Amino acid sequence: MSNPSMSSQKINVETKQSWVPMITIALAQILMSFNVASLPVAMGGMVQSFGVPPTTVATAIVMYSLSVAGFVMLGAKLNQRFGPLIVFRFSALLFAVAQTLMTFSPNATVMVSAQAMSGLVAAAMVPSLVALIAENYSGTQQATALGALGSARAGAGVAAFLIGGALGATVGWRPAFGMLIVLSMIIFVLSFRLKADKGRPEVGIDFLGVVLAAASILLLSFGFNNLNRWGLVLARDSAPFHLLGVSPAPVMIVLGVVFGQAFVAWTRRRQEEGKTPLLALEVLNSSTERAAVFAMFAVVALEAMLNFSVPLYIQIVQGSTPMATAIAMMPFNLSVFFSAMLIVRFYKTITPRNIGRLGFITCTIALLWLAVVVRNNWSEWAVLVGLVIFGIGQGSLVTLVFNVLVSASPKELAGDVGSLRGTTNNLANAIGTAVAGALLVTLLSGNVLRSVAETPMLTPELQAQVNLDSINFVSNDRLRGILSNTTATPEQVDAAVLLNEAARLRALKIGLLLMAMLSLVSIVPAGRLPDYLPGQLPADNLDTGKTRA
Repeated sequence: MSNPSMSSQKINVETKQSWVPMITIALAQILMSFNVASLPVAMGGMVQSFGVPPTTVATAIVMYSLSVAGFVMLGAKLNQRFGPLIVFRFSALLFAVAQTLMTFSPNATVMVSAQAMSGLVAAAMVPSLVALIAENYSGTQQATALGALGSARAGAGVAAFLIGGALGATVGWRPAFGMLIVLSMIIFVLSFRLKADKGRPEVGIDFLGVVLAAASILLLSFGFNNLNRWGLVLARDSAPFHLLGVSPAPVMIVLGVVFGQAFVAWTRRRQEEGKTPLLALEVLNSSTERAAVFAMFAVVALEAMLNFSVPLYIQIVQGSTPMATAIAMMPFNLSVFFSAMLIVRFYKTITPRNIGRLGFITCTIALLWLAVVVRNNWSEWAVLVGLVIFGIGQGSLVTLVFNVLVSASPKELAGDVGSLRGTTNNLANAIGTAVAGALLVTLLSGNVLRSVAETPMLTPELQAQVNLDSINFVSNDRLRGILSNTTATPEQVDAAVLLNEAARLRALKIGLLLMAMLSLVSIVPAGRLPDYLPGQLPADNLDTGKTRA
């Protein structure tokens, strides 16, 4: 006679799966991450090739990121309808086309368009990565695979800075993107080693939801990206239009929030009617899942701000080579790479809540340290230590919050989790880059105008010959070239260069302090992450009787 209590128990034996599929999935993540990570490295070369300001390169980053963020939910539904493997293969081919356009772009407009196309393709590929991992792995292997996905993203950053820096210093910035054409084709061939899957033709596409979500994300991104150019409140002359004198940038941000709320309301209505929503709101049901999304947004935005600020300062301000940028950023990228992989080892002994808090505390300390010690030489050991500490916190947090989201949702919602990750990551990357550019230029402008007013040697007659309404980051040589077309004396030129050097450094320090404040505030959502170890019953399940996947 069997024991009922014994027969009701389920013994889960985890079967180890081959890591071959993960290699292909990781290469696809490297493909996308290498592309966007190469843009800051190529900043100096693009500025020289196209004759555009560095903020144009920031626009390319924003265009890629907002294309992913705006359409990744649609990409998730395409994955569910046609199957992630088919979508994955077609995405690899289309990415090769986009990178061909990028490699041979004759002007900045084509370059930005190529990045927008790359973003649209990535919007379909990002959800397929999570779905393929969920299909091939489970348990501790799945957690390790997710950590590997985070490490692949960080490793791509390392490779982009090394390879892009070396190529940029020797043959130019284009070959780095040409390599991605070859990598795309390799991924396409390797995709035939992945497990075949079937789509679900019954999955519908919520086109109104696509419009609402895309409109919200595009408005938010364009609004933040043009705050400095069009005006924080009142419209500037460079604004394409104005609303009773008000800048269109804050208006776009408000409208973006409104469209976002409309999307959530419409999605709830479709679910109540039994129709397929663009995003299954179950992935955001609990406070834990919402906290993970907030934490992911904050840490990716901080990374984007730092990844834009450092190359801007090294290449444009100091006039150094892309290789110098790669060397300066190497400690940060390496620390992100290793921490994203190794943090998984601590999941059995430290709760996600404590890891989240410690991660943001680490990032805050690192940014405060950088704000204090940063000088005009990024190779100083004190600066390198700060970058390493920030990388440890950032890499740990990205892997942690991703694991929380995936483990909190059932397997059939893996595509929705992937689209949520893609939306959050890329919206945070776009807004982080845009805010960093606008913030640093605004701080620089304020510092320059104040210092000019306090320097009698820079007379009003000389100021009238220089356009102080469009101050941007320029190297000392570039500034001397601008002043050579005025009546400035050698003494006045030297004074202007010293003034600009001090203003640039002060703007960077204040920017790092503001980033530290954002990191400090992010400790609050980290406090809502799960406070239990694997195998323990979550407290919310004890209260509600729910079971989590």
